Amino acid sequence: MFALVSPDKTQLPPGAVVRLPASWQEYQQLCEQRGDGSIPRIKFRSGEVLLMSPLPVHGRDAHLLANIVTALLDHDEREYDAFTPVTMSLPQESGIEPDYCFYIDNWQAVSGKKRIDWQQDPPPDLVIEIDVTSYSDVKDYLPYRIPEVWLFRNQQLLIHQLQGEDYQLQTHSRYFPDFDLLSAVARCVQIAYERNTSAAIRDLKRSLQS
Repeated sequence: MFALVSPDKTQLPPGAVVRLPASWQEYQQLCEQRGDGSIPRIKFRSGEVLLMSPLPVHGRDAHLLANIVTALLDHDEREYDAFTPVTMSLPQESGIEPDYCFYIDNWQAVSGKKRIDWQQDPPPDLVIEIDVTSYSDVKDYLPYRIPEVWLFRNQQLLIHQLQGEDYQLQTHSRYFPDFDLLSAVARCVQIAYERNTSAAIRDLKRSLQS
């Protein structure tokens, strides 16, 4: 199967990534052409468009990481909101579609909203990106000043926190500072791949209760 990108149709084989020079208007046209679907993923940055058709493992890993976050937040009885899929955009500058967005400290700012104004509303506190095809780049989130970005690559969690004007790799999440997140994620991934996601999350909840 070949990749096809035209004004009338976009079709990519699973796992494919296509990079094309494009204007903001052309990016918007591609998003309109796709409609309400979520495939292909479309990103705009610095005068180019990147398109990606995710593999099944992409969605499974995103679901697992998001469930880990919700399990930890629920265990602490913390309030939050989460969004997926979601398109974040700053006209003429950036358009990006994270796998999951979590509002933790700022959940009240978006409570009940059907649309988020990325120029006026606060950004998500935490973004999850699954990188299977070298499509993801944590620097894509700099224009939005996302406080923390989790990049899951090669079955390993990389925690990036905004420090000044750039992201720095950290060993702990600012939202779970006293929790050994890297070890917990590694265990969940092992169980999920040996059995399934539900078994991994049940194991995590048991460990939190003990």
